[in-house]
Amino acid sequence: MTASGAVKKKPSDNRRRWGRFPEVNRTLRGSCGFTLLELLTSLVVGMIVLGAMYSLFIIQNRHFTTQEQIAEAQQIARTTMDAMAREITMAGFDPCASLPSLTLPFPFNLCNGPANAAITAAGATSLSFTADLNVHNSVLTDANENVTYAFDSANYRITRNTGGGAQPFAENIEDLAFTYYDGGGAVTATVASIRRIRIAIRARTAKPDPGYAPNGGYHTYSLTSYVTPRNLPL
Repeated sequence: MTASGAVKKKPSDNRRRWGRFPEVNRTLRGSCGFTLLELLTSLVVGMIVLGAMYSLFIIQNRHFTTQEQIAEAQQIARTTMDAMAREITMAGFDPCASLPSLTLPFPFNLCNGPANAAITAAGATSLSFTADLNVHNSVLTDANENVTYAFDSANYRITRNTGGGAQPFAENIEDLAFTYYDGGGAVTATVASIRRIRIAIRARTAKPDPGYAPNGGYHTYSLTSYVTPRNLPL
């Protein structure tokens, strides 16, 4: 016996399964991409987050730069003070002052009388002194035997002059002050009476801090030291 008519196709399992859930089909058909509103919203949120991160980076970087400059100013003040104090301590060094002159030929005769090393000038922001450092030859014309420290307020620095002109010794210095004391501890302006010296240095950062209002934006660091030249008369 022959069957006639069209053959009815058997629906697949997938069609039967999804046909039971028409709402799932509609959801899948509507989730092919993002709408323009969704895209703009995500861009705005992303820009806000990126802007916040950039602002945080700028703040942290500025804070780091400021702290780095403060540390540099502190280091400059300390190294400058250490070098000045060490050299000023030798003011008046004159080993031949207590030895008699000898008539022996050079190099046996190293002393030709006292060199008269001493503090030669004492100002509020400058100090000059001599020391016989070179082979005790009773002269004060050798290198580093005649020294002047002075404050250059126009360029915010300390200069050092050993006879060839003032040379920069320390940069970014806002103030340098010397105070002199006699043997009894009283402040004195008489050069011959000086037995102790107070050195005060105030260093500042190389650049101003926009977030710091005082002192034109410059952070400062002050350091004080007392020096007693061992070779001055008691």
